[in-house]
Amino acid sequence: MTDMTGTQLAQVVRQKMSELATACQGVDEADASRSPEGRWSSKEILSHLIGPGKDAHVKVMRRFLEEDTPTLDLIPENTHFSPERAGTPFAKLCREAQEEYGRIADFAASLSQDQLSRKARIPMLKESPLGEYPTLGQLIFGLGDFHVQFHIKHMQEVLKELSGS
Repeated sequence: MTDMTGTQLAQVVRQKMSELATACQGVDEADASRSPEGRWSSKEILSHLIGPGKDAHVKVMRRFLEEDTPTLDLIPENTHFSPERAGTPFAKLCREAQEEYGRIADFAASLSQDQLSRKARIPMLKESPLGEYPTLGQLIFGLGDFHVQFHIKHMQEVLKELSGS
C-alpha cells in the first residue's frame, strides 16, 4: 500500500465508488430514511461519507502539503446529517458522495511520491493500523478503501435488517 502511486490510489478510490453506486441502486427512499434501533440510516451513512461540505476531505488532505506535520483533529462517527440532507433524495446523496470521493481521486492522481509520503499527526488514529502519524498516501487509501468499504457493508446490513431478511 505504501508504494502505491497517486494514480493507483485514485483507481482504488474510483473502484470503491463504483461499489458504493451498486450498493445504492434500487434503495427505496423510505428505507433510506429509516434505521434499525441504534444504527444509522442509509442517508446518514452517505452524509457521513460526504462529510461537512464540498471538498472537505481534500481540504484536510491539502494540509499535509501546506504544513509541516500538521495535527488533524478528526471527529469519528459524525454523520454531518442536517435537515437539508434529510430532505435530499437518497440518489442525490449517493451522487454527492461519489463526487466528493471523485475529488479525492483527482487529488490523489495529481500527487508525487514525495507528496504522498508527507505525514500528519492524527491522534484519533493512534490505536488504528494507520497509527498516529500516517502518510498522506495511507490516509487516502484508508479513507478511499477501508472506510468506504466499512460503510458499504454498514448500509447493506441496515437495509437487510429493515427488510427483515
